[in-house]
Amino acid sequence: MFEKILIANRGEIACRVIKTAKKLGIATVAVYSDADKNAQHVKQADEAIYIGASPAAQSYLQVERIIQAALDTGSQAIHPGYGFLSENDQFALACKKNGITFIGPPVDAILKMGLKATSKQLMENAGVPLTPGYHGSNQDPEFLKQQADQIGYPVLIKASAGGGGKGMSLVEKSDDFLASLASCKREAKASFANDDVLIERYVVNPRHIEVQVFGDQHGNYVHFFERDCSVQRRHQKVLEEAPAPKMPEDKLSVIRQAAVDAAKAVNYVGAGTVEFIVEQDGTAYFMEMNTRLQVEHPVSEMITGVDLVEWQLRVAFGERLPKQQDQLKINGHAIEARVYAEEPEKGYLPAIGQISYLHYPEQNQNVRIDSGIIQGDEITTFYDPMIAKLIVWGENRQAALVQMQHALGQFYVDGLGNNIAFLDRIIRSESFKTANLDTNLIQREDDFLFKKIATASPDTKVAAAFIALLLKFSAVPNNPIWQNHKLWRVNLNSSYTVKLEYLNETIQVEFTQEQNTYLAKFQDQTFEISGELADKNTLSLLINGKQIKQAFNQNQDGLTLYQNGQSFIFGYIKQNFAAADTQDNEANLKAPMPGVITQVLVEKNAAVKKNDVLITLEAMKIEYSIRAPRDGVISQAYFQVGDQVKAGDELVEFEPISEDAA
Repeated sequence: MFEKILIANRGEIACRVIKTAKKLGIATVAVYSDADKNAQHVKQADEAIYIGASPAAQSYLQVERIIQAALDTGSQAIHPGYGFLSENDQFALACKKNGITFIGPPVDAILKMGLKATSKQLMENAGVPLTPGYHGSNQDPEFLKQQADQIGYPVLIKASAGGGGKGMSLVEKSDDFLASLASCKREAKASFANDDVLIERYVVNPRHIEVQVFGDQHGNYVHFFERDCSVQRRHQKVLEEAPAPKMPEDKLSVIRQAAVDAAKAVNYVGAGTVEFIVEQDGTAYFMEMNTRLQVEHPVSEMITGVDLVEWQLRVAFGERLPKQQDQLKINGHAIEARVYAEEPEKGYLPAIGQISYLHYPEQNQNVRIDSGIIQGDEITTFYDPMIAKLIVWGENRQAALVQMQHALGQFYVDGLGNNIAFLDRIIRSESFKTANLDTNLIQREDDFLFKKIATASPDTKVAAAFIALLLKFSAVPNNPIWQNHKLWRVNLNSSYTVKLEYLNETIQVEFTQEQNTYLAKFQDQTFEISGELADKNTLSLLINGKQIKQAFNQNQDGLTLYQNGQSFIFGYIKQNFAAADTQDNEANLKAPMPGVITQVLVEKNAAVKKNDVLITLEAMKIEYSIRAPRDGVISQAYFQVGDQVKAGDELVEFEPISEDAA
């Protein structure tokens, strides 16, 4: 086995690889950028090498620096993780040229499967079914438009070298094709340094099902069954589960065998994932093969009991697959939720800043956390805003759902926006509970997910005021509350009024002592309340005879209370920036977040109509459009293409046209 490996990645996947390497007695070398100098993967590795500035292009995508770091540290192999250089054939080739083992497939397999057009031709030759489309080399926009018109709308434009939803666009009608094509090509060029695209017929309400495959250097192949990854936002996965529910076994057998055949067709070695788009009747079409470990690999591990990273290391070292197909069995059901620092209610806008409070659910054999983030860490614009992956297991799907609901209810984040409540609503939605799965689930459940969001009950508002009162008294200098807080109760000698802000409401609660309890008057109601601090972030409350264990966090702006995956924020909270498409009608339009200007579509004194795109900027590989809030004239554009902007920077000076003038 290898004695030392370098991990050419960061965050949770780097930590994941380090964990298995340590189990096998393998020394590890981390690499890091300026933004990651204090990151967890740096602290967990045996050694760490600095490779450049924070932008990925200047650090984690620097092939020569990473190869040199491996040579300097005597690393025998490099694990690429996922993303960054994991599917870069030139990186794999550089490893080979320098006598370093690339823990991944052969260069030839990466090349063949890396370009979607090439891989689809190979799959067609291997008898794997494909969706109707154009996968050729002619990239002339007018020619591509003709192909789309012939295929019939709606169509999907996809980056040929892409993945993860980057460089992908759904086009509903011919008139929109060229604009969507240009946007896709820009995003593809920025993300993959290759702007070639392919066009496919859009399968209405499809499921996204993928198969984990493994091959070794001795010609052995197995699959680890399938994962359903249909729950997506903006073509990016949010929830994954294994095995795929409500799928006929005969259809699954076909999909699994097709995945193994795909791996054999390119003499695949190592871990790979073959992805299929699946009609509601179970008919599957090959979509792509990811020549790396996937973000969602833990659900396959949970149902098979196999450490896939360990298999990667053993296979890369030249060993045979540890098990054959008949030795792999499905045990139970697993679900993974991707917890992101983003705000679904604001168009999934990434939330940037420091995580001031972070409490993970308790881990056990049924609950697992994969993360590279701890309390106090910062989420930046340079990398994916993932906080953690929450993975649960149950004897069946219903048991796994219960586990996930419970675990999300114990997952607390403060300091920036997150999607925990959104994830909780998804798994409670009727479509997800009944396994009525397809890639449009989030849109279909729009009312439940976005328009019926829970707000704080009167009990919760009174509880927040009571906690604020306790914390006020505990803040007295030299007060020993946090050193000896068990069974502590506030002692009020007279009435006290607490005022908090919640959303657009001012909450005022008046407390008075009555024997061993307190009366709280809120609006036209009176509550009997008493409480004990169980620890610094948990209060045991009794409100009108109802026992509540209330988790909370205090920061300089106020309080956050956590209930069933929901976060209720009280106090004077700084508002995060709004998404560009929901800006109010102000004269100077501002950047919703830090990013790079990719297009300036207006000039000085240009007349624009409401909703016209004025400027586009890219942040975290996602393109945002800044639109005119109403009809008007552009007095000045302050930035040019390529300029870096900060959140809140004024982008253009805009003079609205009055209705009278119009």
